[in-house]
Amino acid sequence: MNPRRRRTHHPRSTAPPCSTGTRSLHLRRIVLLTTALTFALASVCAPAQDSLPDIGSSAGELLTPGQQEEYGAMMLAQLRHYDYILEDPLIDSWLDALGSRLGASSDRPTQPFTFFMLRERQINAFATLGGYIGVNAGLVLAADREDEVAGVLAHEISHVTQQHVLRGAERTQRDQLPLLLGMLGAIVAAQAAGGSSSGEATQAAIMSAMGLAQQRQINYTRSNEHEADRIGLQTLARAGYDASAMADFFLVMQARSRANAAGAYDIPDYLMTHPVTTTRISEAKERAARLGASTGRFQPGSIATDNPLLPDGLVIQASASQGTGYFDLARERLRVFSAESPTAAIREYEQIAGRGELDEAQRYGLAIARLRAGQAPAAVTLLQGLMKDRPADLWINLGLAEAESRSGRKASADTRFEALAQRLPRNRAVVLTYASALLERDDLESGKRAQAVLRPLAGQSANDPEFQRSFARASEIAGEPIRAGEAYAEAAFLSGRAEQALVQLNVLKKRPEVDYYARARIEARIARITPTVLELHRQGIRDEVLERR
Repeated sequence: MNPRRRRTHHPRSTAPPCSTGTRSLHLRRIVLLTTALTFALASVCAPAQDSLPDIGSSAGELLTPGQQEEYGAMMLAQLRHYDYILEDPLIDSWLDALGSRLGASSDRPTQPFTFFMLRERQINAFATLGGYIGVNAGLVLAADREDEVAGVLAHEISHVTQQHVLRGAERTQRDQLPLLLGMLGAIVAAQAAGGSSSGEATQAAIMSAMGLAQQRQINYTRSNEHEADRIGLQTLARAGYDASAMADFFLVMQARSRANAAGAYDIPDYLMTHPVTTTRISEAKERAARLGASTGRFQPGSIATDNPLLPDGLVIQASASQGTGYFDLARERLRVFSAESPTAAIREYEQIAGRGELDEAQRYGLAIARLRAGQAPAAVTLLQGLMKDRPADLWINLGLAEAESRSGRKASADTRFEALAQRLPRNRAVVLTYASALLERDDLESGKRAQAVLRPLAGQSANDPEFQRSFARASEIAGEPIRAGEAYAEAAFLSGRAEQALVQLNVLKKRPEVDYYARARIEARIARITPTVLELHRQGIRDEVLERR
């Protein structure tokens, strides 16, 4: 299973308050998500298994790496299913590049990691089984430089490499049943009360139970935080980042916490599970100083090591690094994608402009906001201005090509897209953005061209729902319904809709035009997906869409 997976962004709803029926549906979705993620720690979807392994069983067996990977994959699929994931090929590429560089510099460079972005603006990040690490958009927006984000990722990577997550899962297994029963009991009581306040009472019940779980996890892992700081700082320095950035970001969160006392901010979620104290900040600064990065940018040749297997005082030579080079653009793109709507993002930039002239990255963000708001000509103008100073910049070129395509300047857009595709035929952002522009035209020629553009990625995209959706639509437009049906089913499975995928495949294999090879592929996928659906049913989780039919 490919360790890196991809995601789709769904803007937050700005609809009016929910009706009673809609509120009940939302409640059901929240409860099912909580139940799924809670019981997943005890029931991990392993291949070809109808009953799944227990954590902390009497045999005392730990989860195998494959089982941990299956849990992480199920969790990510459920988060996609409930629209928590922010999917964008360029943001994905930036986060992947940053995370992979840190992972390769960790204590376990062969450990596979999957990095994904959530659209929430709360400051938060977390690691779970299988090397799956999530980052909230708000954490990146709160950072002043890439080194600070790298510091948080290095810390979370260390939780995985030191097996803090795996050991914590055993305690969760012991705690989960009483917590879950307590939460469900409170929800039933809240719903029985009825009236306009029942929704708020239900939310309070859920938050109380989750808060209790969080506190137990904090108490259990507080000592692990110090180890993750220490190991994370070494990882950060080995990757060529400024090790003092970890302490710098601790200070940012501490400042937010103090501002909260005055009612200016909510307490960052990250502080709930990663308490920041003066002692912790001081220790981070001291360790950074020992690593030769107490001030300023990381200096080459300054990485000291406290590895007990190496001689005292050994200094590892390393070259200086400038990071990925895309932090500023990634942060502004995240500002747009995490906003309530494209219009809200434009208003946010107008407010920033009221305090002073927009810088280059902010003008890029405004252009993307206007593009998403249906103002493609205005986006073209902004991006053309940026091209004068950064003519070779991939992100700006892609944005301009997309804006030109939506402005009706198809010839110019295709020339730009083709040049990028020839230069970078396996670049995920280039391929998916070009394919998306072609699919918007909805004609046979564009569908076939989109298929051709997408094919170089096919071998590495089995677990990429965005690729599968694009290939499905391209095949549909190109007149290949069986290929389209297979890809649509795969996208549904990867997006947490395993039952829907199973239904689609069973219907597809009965079509008269399905040949021997296609039927063999379809039946193989049915056999692989069926145990997952049976396990979800065992947990009481069923697809809401299918249930309403």
